[in-house]
Amino acid sequence: MKKLLTLSLLALAAGTACADYPEKPITIVVPFSAGGPTDKVARDLAEALRKPLNATLVIENVGGAGGTLGATKVAKAAPDGYTLLLHHIGMATSPALYRNMQYKTLEDFEYLGLVNEVPMTLIGRSTLPANTYAELAKWMDANKGKINLGNAGLGSASHLCGLLFQSTIKLDMTTVPYKGTGPAMTDLLGGQIDLMCDQTTNTTQQIEGGKVKAYGVTSAKRLTAPALAKLPTLDESGLKGFSVGIWHGVYAPKGTPKVVQDKISAALKVALKDADFQKRQEALGAVIVTDARTNGAEHKKFVEAEIAKWGPIIKAAGQYAD
Repeated sequence: MKKLLTLSLLALAAGTACADYPEKPITIVVPFSAGGPTDKVARDLAEALRKPLNATLVIENVGGAGGTLGATKVAKAAPDGYTLLLHHIGMATSPALYRNMQYKTLEDFEYLGLVNEVPMTLIGRSTLPANTYAELAKWMDANKGKINLGNAGLGSASHLCGLLFQSTIKLDMTTVPYKGTGPAMTDLLGGQIDLMCDQTTNTTQQIEGGKVKAYGVTSAKRLTAPALAKLPTLDESGLKGFSVGIWHGVYAPKGTPKVVQDKISAALKVALKDADFQKRQEALGAVIVTDARTNGAEHKKFVEAEIAKWGPIIKAAGQYAD
């Protein structure tokens, strides 16, 4: 009888604690270094979440191994709602890229909702003779075996876009991986590599400054950001059906109480409508998610579909990490 009473009191105490959530600062783990595009999204989102959650939100950067180190930390954290993860498409591609992950993507997290989708841009060094995608296609055909395609490293957005691009046009290029977007962009500006496909958050400034040649965006529709509004989609330029974007979602450790999940998800929906947050994201070319994927269940279904999409592409390329 005493044991049952004790368990009942513990359950009541736990329920009360959940009802009072949050009572202390919430940490959002970003599985990449500070200053990058995912870090920027996280910091903007943290500010937008502050009011609806009535809490202080702290960003913790845990970079390394294509985002898997940070994700592992959250998967193993206490499921109390005080440690969250903001991750990009790597949440879906890591299962194919990394053979020895310390977590299971679909089993070790509670899915809380998608935040945004960031289109990509196909860009080239300023000295390339091609000025449009049609001209680039002819140039690539004439220079098979001589083309260098840069990326920011295994599992990066530029790596994934490059894989899909090569798979779509059925042309292998010499892939040049770098330790981050910065050095990759430096070599593209210097003419050491020919092409790169990366997020608008990384390329808009260079396109606006005329320092690279831009051949198209990877979204289904043209973008509204001033620097990119005149840039055609690759689909309308002749690469039919080509579409890829980098999305960001929010996750909690598996077992986080439902009442806490609901509070975070509700606050997330409010944050996505925050005018300042929307303005900052639009300036980067990002599109705020407004459909059912802002709900946890639909978010998870979307990630499952992305895993199914990217797995065969990555395995066909034979690019893995331990």
